[in-house]
Amino acid sequence: MKLTDRVAVVTGGTGGLGWRICRSLAGAGMKVALVYVHSKEKAERYVDELRQQGATAVAVQADVTAAEGVSTIIDQVEQELGPIHTLVLNAAFNTWIPFSDLEQLNGETWDYILNYNLTAPFLAMRRIGSAMKERGEGRIVTVSSVAGLQPMGSSIAYAVSKAALIHLTRCMAVALAPAVLVNSVAPGLMEGTRMTDNLAPDFVEKTRLGAVLQRAADKDDVADAVLTMVRTDSITGQTLVVDSGKVFH
Repeated sequence: MKLTDRVAVVTGGTGGLGWRICRSLAGAGMKVALVYVHSKEKAERYVDELRQQGATAVAVQADVTAAEGVSTIIDQVEQELGPIHTLVLNAAFNTWIPFSDLEQLNGETWDYILNYNLTAPFLAMRRIGSAMKERGEGRIVTVSSVAGLQPMGSSIAYAVSKAALIHLTRCMAVALAPAVLVNSVAPGLMEGTRMTDNLAPDFVEKTRLGAVLQRAADKDDVADAVLTMVRTDSITGQTLVVDSGKVFH
């Protein structure tokens, strides 16, 4: 897909990975809408940085887990930038609960994680993706996790949510074809993100050393993988793993 002057929405745009995705897409000539919930000062600082580099960018405050949040994104982005061509669903939630601690993984936590990491992306894809399909072109990239490919990660709920997100990606690739291509990027451990900050330190170290490259995945590499999935005209329904050699998918 031609990227110059096309509009990209990135949820979770103030996170360690989300910011790099915004920067990567802007560097490819896209107009970027950085979506955030609470970090207004950081969002505005990042948008200013993109603008100083010659990009067109806006910050959008919206809760992607609520229907009105998706409406806010659509209304503000279309008013300020134009129709949405690319949707990157990067926002997610995790909390550290060892797999063996089933009592701590209560129904409330389960529901919150599944709603945040699975239901919210579906609702955004359904509405924004359908509009893309009507216009005849679009790209959607979900940010899943290697926890969705193996029983690992911050909690059983998180792993299940990411496994379901990967399959949702496949299903939406079928539902929105042929106009909209839908793919997923599954990062492994990344340092300097809120996701990793929520993990137990011993788990982080074990995961890092368990990769064949014995290091965390580079966030810029993950952002570049997202850009590849936005550019492609031939790939849909696929999941690209970027994890320094932890899960061979």
